Parts: sequence; C-alpha cells; structure tokens
Amino acid sequence: MAFGNSSQEDSMMSEINVTPLVDVMLVLLVVFIITAPLLAPQALKINLPKTESVAHDDKLQKVSLAIDAHGVVSLESEHLTDQGLAEMLKNRAVDPHFQLQIQADEAVNYGRVAQVMAIAQKAGVSKLSFLTVTGK
Repeated sequence: MAFGNSSQEDSMMSEINVTPLVDVMLVLLVVFIITAPLLAPQALKINLPKTESVAHDDKLQKVSLAIDAHGVVSLESEHLTDQGLAEMLKNRAVDPHFQLQIQADEAVNYGRVAQVMAIAQKAGVSKLSFLTVTGK
C-alpha cells in the first residue's frame, strides 16, 4: 500500500528558491549605498554666476580649477598654493589640447581671479575658459 504516487516522488522540484538570492542582493545594495559617497570626488561648494549657454570643443583635455569664496585654489579637487599651481600648470600646458576651466565662486574677489589667470598665463596656458551656471 503506497500512500504517495511514485511519479510525483521521482519528478524534480521545478521551483527556484529565491530567498538566498534576495539576501545576497540586499547585502550588495547596502555595500553600494555605503561605498558610493566615498568614491565620488569631494567637490567644493561654489556659487557660480549665471550666463547663457555656449558651445564647446570636445577634443580638448579639460582640467578644472576651482576658486572658492575664500580664494582657496584647487586643481581637480587638490588644494594648491600659488607656487604649486604654477608648477602643475607648467607641466600640463605643454599639451596642445590642454584647456584650463576656471570655476570661481560668485563671492570671490576679482583680484584673486586675476592673480590665478596671471599664474596660468605665466605657466604657458593658452586655452582658458570660465564655467558658469546656465540659466536666465
């Protein structure tokens, strides 16, 4: 006397247990949520002036130079002194596709921006642009 059907016992289980997959995905999600802010570059908070949009050349090697409201200069998120900036720009300005993009805070003194521009000119930078917020 058999209580079960022999064909049911011999068949394979056709359902996938998704609980371990969900557990792994949740652990990965938590890891990415924790590590994502650490991988992003530390940006300076700069209030850029607003202007109209202008077309730009995509062939150039663009390097970002930021000047915060206190006049502190950072090249690609690395704080530099004026002498350190001059040395870095001399090394990079040799490339004909090099373009320096200046992001100056709206509250920074114009004299400080002029000093940075003079440092860039003495270092041999020939392509210089200013980044602003586009809007009306």
